[in-house]
Amino acid sequence: MTTVVHRLLGISGSLRSQSANTAVLNALSNRLGHKAEMSLFALNEIPLYNADLEAQMLPASVAALKEAIAQADGLIICSPEYNYGTSGVLKNALDWASRPGFKSPLKNKPVLIMTSSPGVLGGVRAQAQLRETLSATLSRVIRGPQIVIPGVIEKIQNGSFIDEKTIEFMLAAVDDLINEINVIS
Repeated sequence: MTTVVHRLLGISGSLRSQSANTAVLNALSNRLGHKAEMSLFALNEIPLYNADLEAQMLPASVAALKEAIAQADGLIICSPEYNYGTSGVLKNALDWASRPGFKSPLKNKPVLIMTSSPGVLGGVRAQAQLRETLSATLSRVIRGPQIVIPGVIEKIQNGSFIDEKTIEFMLAAVDDLINEINVIS
């Protein structure tokens, strides 16, 4: 019997070299085992959205992002919360990836959302904003208990996310993501 390996794409909403969100995604990726393979796509080179650039020639970094999304069976997005919302860099990347409307690589793409914050709410407001943005892109946002990670800074040691309880919770949510992928396959 051949096992299908699901290809997941992780996107961190932070550009920092020591990003807590990237550390969360790396911890999850390292624990997926036979469930799936996950690669991370860094948003550092994505320019600000500009329809003029889109009309001339799609920037190479944007083309690479859209291709990575198209090739993935599902996405896992981990965003910080800045001023009660998602990061500008992540919103910008989603704006690029959502083009052209109704034919973008995000359409019907299963997406698992996670947010983190040093505060006690774990990014719930950013999560709501992401859910709304992804709804507009016609993505299939995974339903279930929200993955919010409060006090994220205390859960990082030597650059690694170490909160075992949260990792287990995230792995259960990945099962939901894989189930959604299997439904549309």
